[in-house]
Amino acid sequence: MSRATVLEELAAAALLRAGDLHDSVDLDALYQEALLFEKRDFAAALSPPGLSVISEIKRASPSAGVIREVDPAEWGIGYEREGASCLSVLTEPDRLKGSLEDLDAARNGTSLPVIRKDFTVDEAQVLEAGARADAVLLIAALFEAATLARHVSLAVEVGLTPLVEIHDEGEADLALESGARVVGVNNRDLRDFTVDLGAFERLAPRLAGAILVAESGVKTVEDARRMRDAGADAVLVGEAAMRDPGLVARMASLP
Repeated sequence: MSRATVLEELAAAALLRAGDLHDSVDLDALYQEALLFEKRDFAAALSPPGLSVISEIKRASPSAGVIREVDPAEWGIGYEREGASCLSVLTEPDRLKGSLEDLDAARNGTSLPVIRKDFTVDEAQVLEAGARADAVLLIAALFEAATLARHVSLAVEVGLTPLVEIHDEGEADLALESGARVVGVNNRDLRDFTVDLGAFERLAPRLAGAILVAESGVKTVEDARRMRDAGADAVLVGEAAMRDPGLVARMASLP
């Protein structure tokens, strides 16, 4: 399965959801709601010395299938107790079994900044995130340069931290040109679902000045240390933390 096929499939479904959003919501009212929603500072939570951990609430994934069924509120409280700096909550309903209700439940149960993780392809979805989250994932591969910059700008305008996710050198340049302050490097190659932590090591030097998040494949304390030593300010831990929440505390307490 090619990387483009996976992204195109997920992005096409997201476009349909965006169409439904346009049809069902007054976007001017949603913009005002996003402006007024009091945000927690996601970028600041990743900025202290040492390695921060973004713990993910993730029931399923295209690569792993069903991971586990959880109560997002209880899981978020547990992650906060383990020392997570931020939460990531999947809201993609089909392949990842997430929902906006999961996002609300997780955020309402903790004091941590929360990122809405989905395949955002439309400005209306940025506003939707702005009305209930603190940060939004923007995958560089889904945008042309001007469109990405516009989505980053809108996110910032409504108080969200945009986390721009990249996978290669071209996308790294695109992320910086977009004005993103927080950049995530996805170590997973969606062409074949293989994971190479070397992706972060190769791309980190191109991203000087950004807050850097290593995503995918960080499964052990040794992996986390490797990412930290390569320049990561934070690691995003999904499947591994869902299987072993105690991993969060071990990563967060790295000397």
